[in-house]
Amino acid sequence: MDNLSIWTYAVVGATFALYIGIAIWARAASTSEFYVAGKGIHPVANGMATAADWMSAASFISMAGMIAFNGYGASVFLMGWTGGYVLLALLLAPYLRKFGKFTVPEFIGDRYYSQAARIVAVVCLILASVTYVIGQMKGIGVAFSRFLETSYDMGLYIGMGIVFVYAVLGGMKGITYTQIAQYCVLIIAYTIPAIFISLNLTGNPLPQLGLGSEYVRDGVASGISLLAKLDQVVTELGFKEYTTQTMGSTLNMFAYTLSLMIGTAGLPHVIIRFFTVPKVADARISAGWALVFIAILYTTAPAVGAMARLNLMDTIQVGPVGSETGNLLYEDRPDWFKKWETTGLLEFEDLNEDGRIQYYNDKNADFADTAKDYGWEGNEMVTVDIDIMVLANPEIAGLPNWVIALVVAGGLAAALSTAAGLLLAISSAISHDLLKGVFKPDISEKAELNASRVAMAGAIVVAGLLGLNPPGFAAATVAIAFGLAASSIFPALMLGIFDKRMNNTGAIWGMVAGITVTMLYVFQHEGILFIPGTEFMMGMKENWFFGISPNAFGAVGAIVNFAVALIVSRLTVAPPEHIQTLVEDVRVPRGAGAAPHISAALDH
Repeated sequence: MDNLSIWTYAVVGATFALYIGIAIWARAASTSEFYVAGKGIHPVANGMATAADWMSAASFISMAGMIAFNGYGASVFLMGWTGGYVLLALLLAPYLRKFGKFTVPEFIGDRYYSQAARIVAVVCLILASVTYVIGQMKGIGVAFSRFLETSYDMGLYIGMGIVFVYAVLGGMKGITYTQIAQYCVLIIAYTIPAIFISLNLTGNPLPQLGLGSEYVRDGVASGISLLAKLDQVVTELGFKEYTTQTMGSTLNMFAYTLSLMIGTAGLPHVIIRFFTVPKVADARISAGWALVFIAILYTTAPAVGAMARLNLMDTIQVGPVGSETGNLLYEDRPDWFKKWETTGLLEFEDLNEDGRIQYYNDKNADFADTAKDYGWEGNEMVTVDIDIMVLANPEIAGLPNWVIALVVAGGLAAALSTAAGLLLAISSAISHDLLKGVFKPDISEKAELNASRVAMAGAIVVAGLLGLNPPGFAAATVAIAFGLAASSIFPALMLGIFDKRMNNTGAIWGMVAGITVTMLYVFQHEGILFIPGTEFMMGMKENWFFGISPNAFGAVGAIVNFAVALIVSRLTVAPPEHIQTLVEDVRVPRGAGAAPHISAALDH
């Protein structure tokens, strides 16, 4: 075992011991503690736990990778996910907390005085959450495969077992306190390497400022900025300019951002976090703290992405482009390269058999003749999984082993924390909303808890197996989940709070229409249940609706949902008077928990 492995096992082992210890200490003893941590979490602590819940494998592992390879275009993730929290804090969190229910489907069932609406909400929640967990499983598989130096599939199976042990044990109470510890681990793990790398490349210790600073090579100022240097490096190899690269058309960028934004405000695992604080006002305060904690990582990610891309390109392109010795000899590849090759997430194929690695854009027709003149016969980095960039970045930059070990621990913390929150949302929907709320109201508290844990275990198995063939990188998979939440749950919540004329028929048809349109579009292009080869109706990019990608289509689904819900509700009977009064009461910004007048209205 080498020095790096010892460090990695020690750091990861210590953090896991901490998580498991906290989970046992805070083990849930009642359904209230299992679902909403007994509603006794301090707003600052809840903000920290929310940040950990939110900063998943997609944010920690995948987002910087997306930025590294999509440049400016990947800013949709930063804008969408951050903006979504503002929406959530202003428009939903305090009102839902005042309503005082355990779960999102419970709110929808009571607000729309309909068990059918509650069941539809459960189905939408499960579809969005399972898709989200698939993205987390991808991150877990990547992190464990690197940590244990095994295949991606084996890393995923091991991760499934660990998620099962600690998520099933603790419930919301245990998960909340564990997530606080995980936030501390992941934010330290993310920022320390970024500071080191920023110092190496720019001499500036703050990555946020380093991104706009002058590029420094071997301690000597280059005279050009870091971003200008990156633009130069990638364009010389036929790639698009980093700082102007986009993800599709302007309309697609807009739809992508909107889908992520309203999807954030509709995701049940995030919303239920605001049910854990003591008072209504605390919900908004904890949302504000969560935004602060999240911003630390989100303002660092652009620098991490840009610097990771520059480090990767410089590692492979060691000399002038096109020169005889300009490309790295495969035999001289560094250790980090060899270790990632064992996972199958990094692959090299010597197409021109010169023993050197040519990494360039062989899809660029304008660069084809130039590459041919160089003697290149295609891009030889046949697999560079975007999701490895954050974990590999410290190794590529040659940082100390303890820093590399810390990043592995942070990646695992991010993936595990969000997976646990999502699994709790899924299990709550099945045991509390379906079993106790609809099919077996007289079920005992103990039986309900057991059912919740069984549902959680089932969700882990399903998400893990689907995670063997995810529809994209972790962040891209998660974006689809946001689209499903945006097209189904978000409109039902918004209209439930701000439109007292919205009735149960309109809400149900709106949710059904929104999520159906979105899922059909996603399955058309990504395959049914994301299974390769099951795409239908020629699922090709050329067939995208107005150039909108499947990952961004949740915005269109949400518009369909709003339109159908409003039209149907106006053509059918208005809600009962006591429900309309209830909606007006919920919007008054005072009171705590399930206020007596609200409970009375629901019992009407």
